[in-house]
Amino acid sequence: MRHFLRLHGAGTVSLGLTKSMDAKTNLKARLPSRHVTEGPARAPHRSYYYAMGLTRDQIHLPFVGVASCWNEAAPCNISLMRQAQAVKKGVAAAGGTAREFCTITVTDGLAMGHEGMKSSLPSREVIADSVELTIRGHSYDALVGLAGCDKSLPGMMMAMCRLNVPSVFIYGGSILPGTFRGQPVTIQDVFEAVGKHSVGEMSDRDLETLEQNACPSAGACGAQFTANTMATVSEAIGLALPYSAGAPAPYEIRDALCMTAGETVMDLVRSGLRPRAIVTRKALENAAAVVAASGGSTNAALHLPAIAHECGISFDLFDVAKIFKKTPYIADLKPGGRYVAKDMFEAGGVPLLMKTLLDHGYLHGDCMTVTGRTIADNLKRVKWNKDQDVVRPADNPLTVTGGVVGLKGNLAPEGAIVKVAGMSELKFSGPARCFDGEEACFEAVKNRKYREGEVLVIRYEGPKGGPGMREMLATTAALYGQGMGGKVALITDGRFSGATRGFCIGHVGPEAAVGGPIAHVRDGDIITIDADKGVLEVNLTKAEFTSRSKSWKPKAHSSTSGYLWKYAQQVGPARHGAVTHPGGAVEKMCYADI
Repeated sequence: MRHFLRLHGAGTVSLGLTKSMDAKTNLKARLPSRHVTEGPARAPHRSYYYAMGLTRDQIHLPFVGVASCWNEAAPCNISLMRQAQAVKKGVAAAGGTAREFCTITVTDGLAMGHEGMKSSLPSREVIADSVELTIRGHSYDALVGLAGCDKSLPGMMMAMCRLNVPSVFIYGGSILPGTFRGQPVTIQDVFEAVGKHSVGEMSDRDLETLEQNACPSAGACGAQFTANTMATVSEAIGLALPYSAGAPAPYEIRDALCMTAGETVMDLVRSGLRPRAIVTRKALENAAAVVAASGGSTNAALHLPAIAHECGISFDLFDVAKIFKKTPYIADLKPGGRYVAKDMFEAGGVPLLMKTLLDHGYLHGDCMTVTGRTIADNLKRVKWNKDQDVVRPADNPLTVTGGVVGLKGNLAPEGAIVKVAGMSELKFSGPARCFDGEEACFEAVKNRKYREGEVLVIRYEGPKGGPGMREMLATTAALYGQGMGGKVALITDGRFSGATRGFCIGHVGPEAAVGGPIAHVRDGDIITIDADKGVLEVNLTKAEFTSRSKSWKPKAHSSTSGYLWKYAQQVGPARHGAVTHPGGAVEKMCYADI
């Protein structure tokens, strides 16, 4: 049947299905779309589909929602509409009816460094919620989700696990590296150039030339920042096809991958394999392992617990950190290393990374994937590429501990996270310099009103306190551009971008807004960070914390209405993924079973 449809196209689908009408009817009888397409009472509903040009037989096929995060906000998402068309062809070729829709994204690169970043993490929840509502409202049977920017990737995977309909995730692909003075550059270099410019180490003309050449194509930021980290996760967790995470956005192979995704989701509809049978605790551990091995973004420690939450699995920051600690760092990727996503794809892609981890006991090979086969089966024919140095063998790592480390101590009883990939020194101690909000700290950095050896503390930027848990790339990149990346440390109850490098600790919990220890730190308190032992401490006793907490009052934020107000009322702690609803554990019936 699939071969016939490829030859003749979806427009003549009824001719190819004449002999399989009974099988088709039986399949439809157990799918959610029966509620809008089957029986005399649904004649009005079918009228709408005829109005859009569907044939009778197309209406009675399984309906696949093709959810795209396409928009014109940034290069991350600009190619997604084209890729969605290839997915739809695959769905039609395999005997389904595709229904395309879009959802929002907030692109961190544009939101960074101002109030717009407060919308970034909340957009993850809106993406998941809007995909859920669209699928529920129209009774779609399956989902192919295309995402290109940081929060859209976990948001789409969260929706898949929440709905639990057969699903395939597709990443839109990374951007190609730019060139400046004969050297490859990424957006990270532009952010750091702002710091160089502020101290007179880069001219106006050079800054303008760099900004015009750093981003030469469609696609998400090219290094192992949050988008590429979560794309790597999508393959390791089993929701994406092998090799689909690595291919850059401009490469034509993306269309073939997207068409295959459309065909694959129809295989899943027939087999009944759903996301919650794929995203198990072992799969989440696999996902955490590839983050550590690739020196990925600290944001994964926020997104993996959130994905787990949708499945009703308890998997918090400490569970993630436990995997990080025992997984070697083997992929020499920016921001801590030398290469970008395109380079790893051409060296062998995410399967090459996963193969060496599996061979040396760092992955669970028995986890199921959307291919209908296990991780081990998918990787069986992957051979080690000795002619590349992007990925090291897992028994000869860059460092024996993963590129991301969890921390805990009297300053972070609910944990914190730091990216150590590319760092030579894993310990830091110095006097605190406290700022209530990122803007105050950025002004101090921009004007060089800080001292070498200080620990800059940015608080009231957590999920509730921001609200929205902003990233701090503008500040950290400015520090690095000023040559102070290893000479000061920075801690926050907010987040750091996947492009951040240097001694930067995020996700400190409990956050300041709920009276966490970080709220009671004062200028001059000595803070000690030991990423080797996983410790974050301040030299205060319990009695001193108690005394200071008596005079503490919650700090009001400016979001007194609208979505950010709503988010602040609902959001939970970063340790559990900053989620906004009770999750799969308390669910009485998932959507897929209606």
